[in-house]
Amino acid sequence: MSDIDALSFEEAMKALEEVVGKLEHGDVPLDESIKLYERGAKLKEHCAKLLKEAEARVEKITLNADGAPKGTTPAEGL
Repeated sequence: MSDIDALSFEEAMKALEEVVGKLEHGDVPLDESIKLYERGAKLKEHCAKLLKEAEARVEKITLNADGAPKGTTPAEGL
């Protein structure tokens, strides 16, 4: 398990923002830029995975004929 796999969504997003900030400044050597880009790609992938897992747990509220909530059903198609 990598250090990225242990990060929460919020921690990974913060780390990704830091990587992007460093790359945007453009004042890091090429080798470090490549490593930062690779780390950023892994962080993005991790965030997408965590977001998809969270979406799969979201429940959709169902409404009865008069528009009042009647219960929940699992989210479909995620």
